[in-house]
Amino acid sequence: EVQLVESGGGSVQAGGSLRLSCVASGFTFDDYGIGWFRQVPGKEREGVACISSTESSTSYADSVKGRFTISKNMANYTIALQMNSLNPEDTAVYYCAADRLTPDNWSLCSRDLNNYDFWGQGTQVTVSS
Repeated sequence: EVQLVESGGGSVQAGGSLRLSCVASGFTFDDYGIGWFRQVPGKEREGVACISSTESSTSYADSVKGRFTISKNMANYTIALQMNSLNPEDTAVYYCAADRLTPDNWSLCSRDLNNYDFWGQGTQVTVSS
């Protein structure tokens, strides 16, 4: 059974940091790009960051560049999202997702949610001013 389980969400004041983790199981981790997305009520889900299956490529939304860092630990099938300098606009439910890639695309990643095959249940991040 494919599972993506997020953790690490919570409440923090503006300027603070949180580190989200996503543990993957039930699929061949090496064949997938991984993305972090976020959603607030009434808005579309937004691609925040992604990392390719080979870890050679990352991509970030402009709103988080320089503040968020995505990383992947192949040994324990974990993807992390380090979030620094948080502001109230970062408040959302954060999801990790897996995008099955063909071998010629292993060095790429996408922040388009339509490309993703599996999703976690989400973790709430709340940033107060």
